[in-house]
Amino acid sequence: MEYFEKIEKNPYEDMYWNLPEQRQGTVNIIGGNVQSFRTEVKTAEYLADNYPVKTVRVVLPEALSPKLPPMPNFVFLPATVAGGFAEQAGITEAINTAEYSLITGELSKNAITGKAVVSACESSARPLMITRDTVDIVAENGPEKLLMNDNITVMGSLAQLQKLLRAVYYPRMLLLGQSLVQVAETLHKFTLSYPVGVVTLHAGQILVAKAGTVKAVPLEKSGYSPMMLWSGELAAKIVALNLYNPNDFVGASVAAIYHEKM
Repeated sequence: MEYFEKIEKNPYEDMYWNLPEQRQGTVNIIGGNVQSFRTEVKTAEYLADNYPVKTVRVVLPEALSPKLPPMPNFVFLPATVAGGFAEQAGITEAINTAEYSLITGELSKNAITGKAVVSACESSARPLMITRDTVDIVAENGPEKLLMNDNITVMGSLAQLQKLLRAVYYPRMLLLGQSLVQVAETLHKFTLSYPVGVVTLHAGQILVAKAGTVKAVPLEKSGYSPMMLWSGELAAKIVALNLYNPNDFVGASVAAIYHEKM
């Protein structure tokens, strides 16, 4: 299995040296709804405090504007009556005016928001990661076109990836009871069929896959518990390392998993 490697020691430490001394680049953290936006704010704070990103914007539905103090890094987009994103255009503009975007979820589960988010992701011309409940929304709203966009990374649980594969009638299944090698083989074939990057967790290993290459890093090397893995911090680290190492998704993502807070 030349495409699969279990990594016990970080072979990509040189990527840390590509982090600039002066702050540069723009990252947008997108998500939230009228009742929940904590993840977006916390993730943006973590990214700004720990990595040399010049501008970190938090893109939220307009329904949250009355609840938050005026801040230069808050961007508000039209909202539905339910308090979620209402239009694709604003999300698309936010994605395409940043070097990297991270959709952290906490999205209203309604058809308007789902369609707006998925359509914006499909047309993304810039690097974009989707994670947390965004992955569920994509799976429920037709992921075929989105999965053909090589700008996109999907960071989700194995159960969420299972939904994605089922939604596109992929001929191989991902099951929680499968061995690490079986899951790696499916990710190998899947990322040869679809150009997205994938980050997931299985059998105590964080798996990173793209273009047929699959790397596995022991969860304990990340410093996160299985629950905290999805808090938004690791996603932000992967975004940051890929922002400054844009030509090696797998290497930069593995480096991010090992990377401690600055």
